[in-house]
Amino acid sequence: MIRFVAIAAIGALSAVGAARAVASLDSDRYAASLRPEPAALAAPAPAATQASIRKSADGHYWAEASVNGKAVRFLVDTGATAVALTLDDAKRLGIDTGKLSYSYDVITADGKARAAMVKLASISIAGAKVDNVDALVIEKGLGASLLGMSYLGRLRAFEATQTALILKP
Repeated sequence: MIRFVAIAAIGALSAVGAARAVASLDSDRYAASLRPEPAALAAPAPAATQASIRKSADGHYWAEASVNGKAVRFLVDTGATAVALTLDDAKRLGIDTGKLSYSYDVITADGKARAAMVKLASISIAGAKVDNVDALVIEKGLGASLLGMSYLGRLRAFEATQTALILKP
């Protein structure tokens, strides 16, 4: 009998809480309807575009990007803090790698390496463009440039599916 009373009391309290929540939501909606809506906010927002990177046969996501207007192939690496460029890719982008200060110690898949900080004007992948991207030029030991979180983290969102990586600018 005590168990029944306890269950009934919990049910009654839950019902009261739910009713208050609904009433609160309804009053918030009513109060919001009384406020005039600014004209700029009244127009529907344009649909955000998405970019898609297909998963490769090796199980990785390889992105063909435009970096400062030049093509670079990146291995997408969500574990990389920053975009990391191979020495060859940095040179192709016009970066004078001989004048860089390799003052950062980083850990790559091949072990410790030295890196230099650079700023890329833009990285664009299938329309998902990010400007002023921090990147590292890795002095030695990087087999492919990495698309890290200094690019990915500035997107609205990104999502990995079984067949593609969806970028939402």
